[in-house]
Amino acid sequence: MDKVSIIIPFYNCTYVTHAIQSALNQTYKHIEIIVVNDGSFQHNEKLEPYRDQVTILSKPNGGTASALNTGIKAASGDFICWLSSDDMFLPNKVERQVAFMNEVGALISSTNFRLMNEDNVLTSSTLGFDNTDYLAFLKVMRRSCVINGCTVMMDKKLIQQIGYFDEELPSTQDYDYWLRVICSDILFFHYNQPLTHYRVHSEMGSQVRKPSIGKEVKLVSKRYKRMMTQQIVKRIKGT
Repeated sequence: MDKVSIIIPFYNCTYVTHAIQSALNQTYKHIEIIVVNDGSFQHNEKLEPYRDQVTILSKPNGGTASALNTGIKAASGDFICWLSSDDMFLPNKVERQVAFMNEVGALISSTNFRLMNEDNVLTSSTLGFDNTDYLAFLKVMRRSCVINGCTVMMDKKLIQQIGYFDEELPSTQDYDYWLRVICSDILFFHYNQPLTHYRVHSEMGSQVRKPSIGKEVKLVSKRYKRMMTQQIVKRIKGT
């Protein structure tokens, strides 16, 4: 069986036990769970009951990208998953996505998701960008990110080709990474099933850093605009 590493960046998040438990509840058992404590000064006690079940790495605060990179470097899995400490995987998330990845020969894939609130109550229907029309997907991605990072699974071999997340980007390290993948002529597959619950709450990073995220998205979009345009032209020409 392929081994899967689930990386959970943690910083002052009260919901972290829900994330860890959802990882432990996976029907796919050949996994390792790596929690990266990114200099958290709140809710650290919530990690203690899990020390015998997960790997806990501690580092000075450096942001999500640095926490992810720390986890990836320590990971021994064939596949890598990222789970934010306030989100949750459905029990069959890993099992179904690994099967899909192997079936289509994907190096990277995303899935659909649903929103939930502070009480784990679902508040949306199924969300996610079905990229069956890959040209439309490229055109949207040239402007903004339509991929939920916590739905993504990637083959660890991809790291050797693409490298690590950009630690200079506080909020859009995921958007930057997905564009690097696409611009490297690597197909970004999508499994059209909701396998993750994404928590919306007042302390989530996208809310706290909302004023700066728009500017950062434009910065990343501009960085890859020429290469993304080339990808779109190649798709249109069928090359």
